[in-house]
This record gives sequence, C-alpha cells and structure tokens, in this order.
Amino acid sequence: MNRFDHKRSGTGLPGFLISILIFCAVLFLAARGITSVSDTARAKERESLEQAVHRNIIHCYATEGFYPPDLLYLKEHYGLTYDESAFWIDYQPIGSNLMPDVTILEIGGSS
Repeated sequence: MNRFDHKRSGTGLPGFLISILIFCAVLFLAARGITSVSDTARAKERESLEQAVHRNIIHCYATEGFYPPDLLYLKEHYGLTYDESAFWIDYQPIGSNLMPDVTILEIGGSS
C-alpha cells in the first residue's frame, strides 16, 4: 500500500547545490568556448591583414617600380582598409628598392 507514498528524507539542499554546480560548470565551459572562437577569429583576421599588406606592397613594386613610401600610400592607391581600432601597423620604409619592414600588432589583444 505504501508503494506510492514517498517520504522526503532531508531538505533536498544537496541536490540543489549539485544542480547549481553543474550549471556553473556548463556556463564556464560555454564562456571558454566563446573566448576560444573569438581568439581564433582574431588570429585569422591578423593573418589576413598581414597577407593583404604584403600583397599590396609587392603589387606596388611590380606595377610602379618602387616600394610604397608609407602606409598612407597603400591606403590611397591600393585600397588597403583594416580595423584601425583593432590593429596597429608599423611601416618602416628602408628605401625605394628595398622591401619595407612591416609589423602588425593587435591593440588590446591577448597576443
């Protein structure tokens, strides 16, 4: 007769704490996954920018016979665009017949 009568033993607090811990663990793993995807996207964006800058530098040398004097020249004549709030490009020309030194840094990035 007592098959359907269930008596609660205790207050159920341990089950509640386990549920909260599982929820926090899932939330932590989701946040870590989103951060990982964001970091990967930023790295790909930087790689793409490096390729675009070098491609434009080489294209300028091939068509005009000299390397661009500055980064502004690439922006105006070769359509170089990038997110200036996310990346900083250090463009150091060495000479009109020598490949310039280009360094691309992330602004506020983790790397």
